[in-house]
Amino acid sequence: MEFGEIPTDTAEGAILAHSHRLEGRVLKKGRTLSRDDVRDLLAAGHKSVVCARLTDADMAEDEAANLLADAVSGGHLTRIEAFTGRVNLYAKEAGIVVYDEGRLDAFNLVDEAITLGIVPPYQAVAPGQMVATLKIIPFGLPRFVVQIARSLAERAERLVRVAPYRPAKVGLIQTTLPGMKDSVLDGTARVTSDRLSSLASELVEEVRVQHSEAATARAIERMLVKAVDLILIAGASAVVDRRDVIPASIGRVGGTVTHFGMPVDPGNLMLTGKFGSVPVFGMPGCARSPKLNGFDWVLQRAIAGLPITPSDIMRMGAGGLLKDIPTRPLPRAKAERNSASETEEAPGTEASRAPKVAAIVLAAGQSRRMGRSNKLLAEIDGMTMVRRTVRNIAASSVLETVVVTGHEREKVLESLSGLVVRDVHNPDYDGGLSTSLAAGLSALDDDVDGVIVCLGDMPRVTSTIVNKLIAAYDPIEGRAICVPTQNGKRGNPVLWDRRFFADMGRVSGDVGARHLIGAHAELVAEVEMNDEAVLIDIDTPDALAKFGGRTADRDPPGEA
Repeated sequence: MEFGEIPTDTAEGAILAHSHRLEGRVLKKGRTLSRDDVRDLLAAGHKSVVCARLTDADMAEDEAANLLADAVSGGHLTRIEAFTGRVNLYAKEAGIVVYDEGRLDAFNLVDEAITLGIVPPYQAVAPGQMVATLKIIPFGLPRFVVQIARSLAERAERLVRVAPYRPAKVGLIQTTLPGMKDSVLDGTARVTSDRLSSLASELVEEVRVQHSEAATARAIERMLVKAVDLILIAGASAVVDRRDVIPASIGRVGGTVTHFGMPVDPGNLMLTGKFGSVPVFGMPGCARSPKLNGFDWVLQRAIAGLPITPSDIMRMGAGGLLKDIPTRPLPRAKAERNSASETEEAPGTEASRAPKVAAIVLAAGQSRRMGRSNKLLAEIDGMTMVRRTVRNIAASSVLETVVVTGHEREKVLESLSGLVVRDVHNPDYDGGLSTSLAAGLSALDDDVDGVIVCLGDMPRVTSTIVNKLIAAYDPIEGRAICVPTQNGKRGNPVLWDRRFFADMGRVSGDVGARHLIGAHAELVAEVEMNDEAVLIDIDTPDALAKFGGRTADRDPPGEA
């Protein structure tokens, strides 16, 4: 890759290394300069610019990022398309993140240009939570370097995966001593049930017995007859030795104690054992609380079907001091004063997640330029224009698709039959496009991060185009408005961060929110699509005929 300062008049086709603010717009770093860009830079007095040019031996940053992301991604992960050399990986299901730290180090040691960051190994993750981010640092890198990294990641078992929770039927044994309150036992059962529910599992049996070896052994036998997948034992008194009541009762029934103790606090007095293929855990006292403790780490792995050897437990010391750390919503002392029914999110659910982006398809207009017929109901390749548009949008990774209807609402909805969309009727559609935009925005859920606004007459916009906009969206990095382009010309649909929703809702007349793009040029990301679909909306009979479509009141081309 060539890099350096070059005369501006030779910069067409080069990659801009640093952003330049021009009158009315911003040319952001990473942009491939067009002839018009070069003209505007020269007009602004920029005689030279710092740029990069890729050679035939190089691979562009996005291509490399997509290729390597596919190579590292194992089961139950999904990813966005690369943008500015970055690809984020997200969990498809709740589970545990699994990878070998040595392989991760080897991958990152290939070249400084390739970086892969992953959450800590064995962290619990929720669906949609970010698991890893892969970033190519420069604008491009040698192809042979990419292939070396790919070979390290792309094996029979990929570098990183999520082990999803496997629903388990769990039995709970609680031992009691004289004077022990039923409320304590009730609270333990409730907290344990909630903990298991968060792991897609169920507490199917609970028994309470005296804190003795014989009574506990009989309770274990009862659980084994019930054919539970996992046995939990909450002792009235903490286990202090391998010969104590609970480990002795496990041995009495023919089970094996595999490990006692763990380098995690709270949770030091954790005991693990097994009866054939059925695991049994002696719960530490802290497991009576819903707060994160060492028991959670072992339980999560067990429900995910991961092996738990003594060595695995003894290696949990890194990060094993859990007292009053930020992942606890309350300091430990305060938490203990709260209700035992209080629950806590699974560890890691406060971390980054995939953005929640909805789509609004504006399909309420009267299409006056088309003549007597509603252009949205015109057929293109045997499908109405609005159905094709909505189908493509809904097939993307948007959270939901809201269709704003108005003119000929019933006919439009009939043409959308079978598609999973939400209809929002705009009775004021005569007031112009802005009224439909406001209606669609008001229907969005409060937790939506951004919205893609699409015109109903853009049937060539594909789910790939929509997904590229979502991949570019990152308001923290200054990409709060994502605009598709074709050869540098801006088109539709546009993705908007929710910070603009209020201003968009105040627009009036038959216009959209385009003026906000100019007013917030520093927050605009232009996403080159190499697809003219983003420039095509079908407004006239001639435009419709060009794409092989026809309205109900117009004969197909070539027919009498």
